[in-house]
Amino acid sequence: MTTAITRGGLTIKAPISDAYQQILTEPACQFVSELVQLFRPRLKALLAARAERQAQFDAGALPDFLPETQAIRDGAWQVAPLPADLLDRRVEITGPVDRKMIINALNADVKVFMADFEDSQTPSWDGVIEGQINLRDANLGTISYTDPQRGKHYALKDKPALLIARVRGLHLWEKHIELDGEQIPGSILDFALYFYHNYQTRLAKGTGVYYYLPKLQSHLEAKWWDDIFHFTERKFAVATGTIRATILIETLPAVFEMDEILYMMKDHIAALNCGRWDYIFSYIKTLNNHPDRVLPDRQVVTMNKPFLSAYSRLLIKTCHKRGALAMGGMAAFIPAKDPAANAAILERVTADKTLEASNGHDGTWVAHPGLAATANAVFDQVLTGGKTNQLHVLREQDAPVTAAELLAPCDGERTEQGMRTNIRVALQYLAAWISGKGCVPIYGLMEDAATAEISRTSIWQWIKHGKQLSNGQLVTKAFFATLLEQEAEVVFAEVGAEVWHSQNFERAKALLLDITTADELVDFLTLPAYQLLD
Repeated sequence: MTTAITRGGLTIKAPISDAYQQILTEPACQFVSELVQLFRPRLKALLAARAERQAQFDAGALPDFLPETQAIRDGAWQVAPLPADLLDRRVEITGPVDRKMIINALNADVKVFMADFEDSQTPSWDGVIEGQINLRDANLGTISYTDPQRGKHYALKDKPALLIARVRGLHLWEKHIELDGEQIPGSILDFALYFYHNYQTRLAKGTGVYYYLPKLQSHLEAKWWDDIFHFTERKFAVATGTIRATILIETLPAVFEMDEILYMMKDHIAALNCGRWDYIFSYIKTLNNHPDRVLPDRQVVTMNKPFLSAYSRLLIKTCHKRGALAMGGMAAFIPAKDPAANAAILERVTADKTLEASNGHDGTWVAHPGLAATANAVFDQVLTGGKTNQLHVLREQDAPVTAAELLAPCDGERTEQGMRTNIRVALQYLAAWISGKGCVPIYGLMEDAATAEISRTSIWQWIKHGKQLSNGQLVTKAFFATLLEQEAEVVFAEVGAEVWHSQNFERAKALLLDITTADELVDFLTLPAYQLLD
């Protein structure tokens, strides 16, 4: 059993190795403690407001643009001018804060690497603190890694990609650290440790401290972050705007408050991003009690669907009107070894990125370095003549995007094959997550928490509303339990007995059964899964 220690006012209930001592220093912990004291009470109120709002949606209300903020939407304001190194973000790669992956991502043919403490990272104690060590070393330019099995050495090339850190969402708490007997927000810990250990290094290199902020649901949550940024800049005597954020618009409520989010963060915002997979998950979650808005198979919910097309176009128009960049979504494919299969993958990626570029997005995401060249080629075609972005694409001729368009029901079949695929994906992802790996290649896609969330919430909603599959089969709790047993056998055969038993598949199966057949929708699968981590 680990003996708790107190440092900087924080109670740390986890082992602190010599390397961890370099991150959890007394002044760093004091900074974390100060932020938690000042901002945790407001965070609790914001999370309570989320629950109250969801209760209204469950009772039949639908999200809409806010009448009380009409003046903000009608105003002629702009966000602060963007730093030079954030003007060209045509292709970004994402991945966890694993040491080898950081090096490979920074060396990829991309403009930006988003180092992720959130959806592609299991927030184990070691994962969180080692991630901070790895990012400190990456910013210093000293990061290297030698694979103990293969002996291969990894080191940074010249001119690596620009590093942006994504912190945990507001709903995630850090169970290993307490202040005044209560857990602290994971988001504050990630933000504060990254800023404290890297701001001087980054300023010395002529850049700022850049973040991605996930899963915001309102402009008041954006204001909470903006206040944290202002406080931090004043405390460390750095210029306003040293901290810049890209906010993922990946919840359904947030899409109705994009102007307001930009306004609340106008000193610190750089871009909004179409976090498409989490957005689909949020559509299901937000409208979970609305039987007329149940989604079909995950595989057919593409950016061509009216509700997603409207979301993309509105984000671009809103951002460019205000002087912020509008980032596109993730290509989750993984290159295939078979040439014919790989050609088909690259064709689909090209089509997806062409749609984004033609809509006016300033850049896009890929999950694998092998897709960078394809995505670059698409955006290079629209960024000609020395252009670095598409801020000039204002979409002024567009008709106003309405709430009805953003909430439009999505057509498509619900199939037994789609349901079985969802079960296998969710089971494998959960097993990997509670084994410490938050980003997993499954069936040719790089799966993270967002895609697993779609898989399990789709089935939950089909059960809740008594939906039938295309073959006439009624989706019930019992039918799901039967398919889970059958698909678990398939996965067991695919991964083998050794992997099955070493990677927590039985615990994952029990958790998947529990959360998918629960009477109330579990907000995030990572919340009960987190309790299974050491």
